[in-house]
Amino acid sequence: MNDDTARRPCRLTVAAALAALQGMVLALGGVYMMAMPLFGRPMSVQEAEMGGLTVLAMAALPLVAAYGLWHARRWSRGPVLIIELIALPVAWTMAQNGGAMLAAAVALDIVAVAELVLLVHPAATEALGIRRAAEG
Repeated sequence: MNDDTARRPCRLTVAAALAALQGMVLALGGVYMMAMPLFGRPMSVQEAEMGGLTVLAMAALPLVAAYGLWHARRWSRGPVLIIELIALPVAWTMAQNGGAMLAAAVALDIVAVAELVLLVHPAATEALGIRRAAEG
């Protein structure tokens, strides 16, 4: 067991796993977008390539942050918190479309709220070396 694993609480492990899951889902979405013209979907090849590459680039942030959380790196908390705060209005917008988008929105909301709760917990902040401001 290395030093990172020894000081990583379960909450941080779960947060890292959720961030990695988000990154993998985004990466799969990017690959799907790039493959859409192959399946006859109504999107130009240039739109599919640019959209897919953009989504793949966006997938890199939660994947890198998940790596940082897994290794209890202090810098990794901020990107994940920002991602989750952005995910909440995105999920709200998705929910307005109903159907399968509603189910995806609920899943995104659950993951986003769980990440936020996990990463502001004192055990996680302590494991990341984040100190509270002095009271007084």
